[in-house]
Amino acid sequence: MTIKNRILKAIHWFLLQLLHIERRFEPWFRPQWNTLFREPSVRLVQFLINLRRKDEGLKLSEEKFYPDEEESLNKIIDLMADQMRGRFKPGGYERGGNTKTHGVVRATVTIRDDLPEYCRKGIFAVPGSYPAYVRYSGPGPNVPADIEDVGFMSMALKIMGVPGKKLMDEEKFTQDFITTSGGPTFVTPDTRENAKLQYWSLLDMPLFYFINPFDTHLLDMAMQSLFNETQYNPLGARYWSCTPCLLGEGQSMMYSFVPKTKVETHIPGLPFGKVPFNYLRENMIKTLNEKDVEFDLMIQLQTDPHLMPVENGAVRWPEKLSPFIPAATVHIPRQHIESEALIEFTKRLKMNPWHCLPEHRPLGNLNRARFRLYHELSKFRQEMNRVNHVEPSGDEIFD
Repeated sequence: MTIKNRILKAIHWFLLQLLHIERRFEPWFRPQWNTLFREPSVRLVQFLINLRRKDEGLKLSEEKFYPDEEESLNKIIDLMADQMRGRFKPGGYERGGNTKTHGVVRATVTIRDDLPEYCRKGIFAVPGSYPAYVRYSGPGPNVPADIEDVGFMSMALKIMGVPGKKLMDEEKFTQDFITTSGGPTFVTPDTRENAKLQYWSLLDMPLFYFINPFDTHLLDMAMQSLFNETQYNPLGARYWSCTPCLLGEGQSMMYSFVPKTKVETHIPGLPFGKVPFNYLRENMIKTLNEKDVEFDLMIQLQTDPHLMPVENGAVRWPEKLSPFIPAATVHIPRQHIESEALIEFTKRLKMNPWHCLPEHRPLGNLNRARFRLYHELSKFRQEMNRVNHVEPSGDEIFD
């Protein structure tokens, strides 16, 4: 390792230690700060981001393909595969992203019967209920103690028994919705910038993607930091899609899972003591041993192609222009999630936003990349673990 890299590593380590200390104190001040200052801060940061953007004259739901997309995607796949090789051993490979699994739970998704007619597209066309699995996980690419993670989680919903031809042939009857709790914007605006993030992540210094003085991304860092915080329970957070998809031809939407249930939020050991390594999973288990949990699946329609872009994941779609409306309910019944059979099943589970009906085709360069990125990395992971992909039906038994 060169002297330069040693210095960068030391700086990165020091900054992370400061963040880890701050995370241990957040429960005493962050909720109040969020209530008073988060929304005004988000509006300011978004205003500054928009100042640097030009209106490309696109129409609603219109995509713009960039000439270097394939090159950026190839870099991302290679870099993330290298990260996985460096962090895991055959038989114990975790996902390249959304790496640490907190738990997989059974659920029922019920499409509301009071949706406006213009929203009745794809899976939302007809009221009814579907079986589902929900996977909660941490951001990755490592599997750290929960109190030392990046500060957000993911919620991936796999709805089963969905009729109609899907955009990916590897699953015939599923519709996937993938979200994170890290706010309504993606960590990078596009695949070109994401390739840079993966480079720094491979070096185990991802903070330098944001603070590199020769290529800074401070506004994106500011937006992420407004939502990244100490997490308490995967069942009690709000999650956003961060990237759009169709809601029928010519109409686009973002979606969000909004919690409706009061859940266990205690974190033992804070601020100075030893915090359980997997306290997020433990709080999930305690909650589901005692009660059912519900989320609203909310959708937000694109109404302005510039202020609500398809190709830039770093821009929040303003709720002032288009508020979220409830489209379905995700009901998670009381259940036990500790069986070895369920843990083994989790290794065979694949989530991909392209597991979907054509009416919900993912939009934008980040989503175009996910088609091959998710497919190739999940295939690589399962090959290294010597497990086969199995499309779930909801009839699986884990006792």
